[in-house]
Amino acid sequence: MKRNKALFAGVSAMTLVLGLAACGGSDDEGSKDSFNEGGTAAGGKNASAVGPAPALEGAKPGGEMTVLAPDPDDGPTSLDPAGLWSVTDNGIAQDLLFRSLTTFRQNGKGGYELVPDLATDLGTPSEDFKTWTFTLKDGIKWENGKPVTAEEVAFGIKRSFDGDTFATGPGTSYSKPFFEGGEDYNGPYAKGAPADFPGVEVDGNKIVLHMAKPFPEMDFYSIFPAIGPVPLDAPAADYGLKPLSTGPYKIEKYTPNQELILVKNENWDAKTDPARRQLLDKYTFKFGVDPTVAGKTVLSDSGKNTVVTALESPTYSQARKDGKEAQTPIGPQPCTSFVMPNYTKVKELEVRQALAYAYDYQNVWAAGGEIPGVTRANGVSNPDLGFNLLPPGMVGRKVWNGPEGQPAITFDPAKSKELLKAAGYEPGQYEVSFVYDATTPQGEAAAEQRKNGYEESGFKVKMYPYTAGSLYDVWTNPDSKLYKKINLLGTAWCQDWPSSATFLPPIVKTGAAYNTGAFSEKAIDDEMDAISAMPQDEQAAAWGELEQKVMNEYQPVINTGFYNTIYGVGSNVAGFNNDISVGGAPDYRTMSIK
Repeated sequence: MKRNKALFAGVSAMTLVLGLAACGGSDDEGSKDSFNEGGTAAGGKNASAVGPAPALEGAKPGGEMTVLAPDPDDGPTSLDPAGLWSVTDNGIAQDLLFRSLTTFRQNGKGGYELVPDLATDLGTPSEDFKTWTFTLKDGIKWENGKPVTAEEVAFGIKRSFDGDTFATGPGTSYSKPFFEGGEDYNGPYAKGAPADFPGVEVDGNKIVLHMAKPFPEMDFYSIFPAIGPVPLDAPAADYGLKPLSTGPYKIEKYTPNQELILVKNENWDAKTDPARRQLLDKYTFKFGVDPTVAGKTVLSDSGKNTVVTALESPTYSQARKDGKEAQTPIGPQPCTSFVMPNYTKVKELEVRQALAYAYDYQNVWAAGGEIPGVTRANGVSNPDLGFNLLPPGMVGRKVWNGPEGQPAITFDPAKSKELLKAAGYEPGQYEVSFVYDATTPQGEAAAEQRKNGYEESGFKVKMYPYTAGSLYDVWTNPDSKLYKKINLLGTAWCQDWPSSATFLPPIVKTGAAYNTGAFSEKAIDDEMDAISAMPQDEQAAAWGELEQKVMNEYQPVINTGFYNTIYGVGSNVAGFNNDISVGGAPDYRTMSIK
């Protein structure tokens, strides 16, 4: 899952990071240790869970909450379920607006468990995991009071195959490659689209999903809004501006990338929902807020009912001095930030390896407003974390600190020059170029520090400032003028559910939406396909071995850090938790006003 903050993450500007498991530790050493929890939030499955969601001790209904997402987090451009695939957007949508076949909820033991949502259970797979059958619950309604039908669920799933309209949605990585006929099906809006798509079948109140190859994790993929209902008359382009809700809240006002106001959905039935609650009267989300203003607000009397999705490090430091540690909880996130060399331009392995030794990690982090070792870390601050593609805690992961036969990665200009020379380049001959977010002083400072590190390490550097929006607008658009000028791109990626299958393919598979470096090796693609078809209990070790192979033989990415978030929580907010089930965001299902 894409981090909204990745518009900064790839260039290591100010980190506005989101957290994962409930955690309130505020001492630095505890924060370092918490990075190792990144992929451990799986709390198993509970197929028999039913609504209503378990009561929260002391939670009182009523009140309004304001959620501030500081710049550069500009929030959702669209709320179309088929296109939702980022931490910020999915956190809001999955917790409050849209129901899907399955979902996660807290298990009472510090983790999250998979439970039925729209479906009566977690689905029934065939023995070979190539057919999944889900039965729709009775009593599910849209916000307008009309019943949700199996046909609408099927229609919503079919829309996920539309790679043109929803190019950055999860369907590009899961629906199209796994469903029968998915590779050739482009959704119900495509010209000549067949009326009977073989991958999705409706039988009364049952939704039957047919796979082209085994998909043992279809029950996990079913947590996405893309695997949920959409009205049959919904248009392709504009539905995301005023979508209908099936969750506990509905949209009162939505201005893309600026503001979202949610009020209670009177047609949501708590008895059908084992995960969500309707504790508050209203949520007001504001995006792209000045970070300093956001921090001052949440720690003041005027911000008692406010949550800030990420605090700047100076605000955090001042809060500690003022004895407000309880209002600045820190939590890890199962995400990795990358620099991604364009594989068609940066062809020499030695050059890609040199780039890893040429990145001045801790100084770039600090220049961008990070607290090294607290809000951003990797093997340079703690060798136990490594420089892996996979985040800490992922089952099957083995720590990787550098290429075989080479010293552990750190900022090492001499080693970078040595590798450049092995590739045939003298200092100053090889030019690297990247785009950076120039909307804040921290973004400018981090980019300058990155440039200095590259130059000290033997590279010639060109930088291009960008102020028009998310860096993904450049990184994922080969037709962009800036894209054509640069050879270093980036992304920041979070697990979609606790499995390496949600991490390696989206980042290194040929043609994957967030494989911004265009890495492509058929042998690696074939091995990923083979692992995905293995029994689940064999996959973790196989993914771990494949990651080692990818990093040692190709190094298509440079790990620029794992994440921790510093949240801001108003003094009148109760029940704050970090929601690992969407990759790390506030858990909007558990908060209330004291």
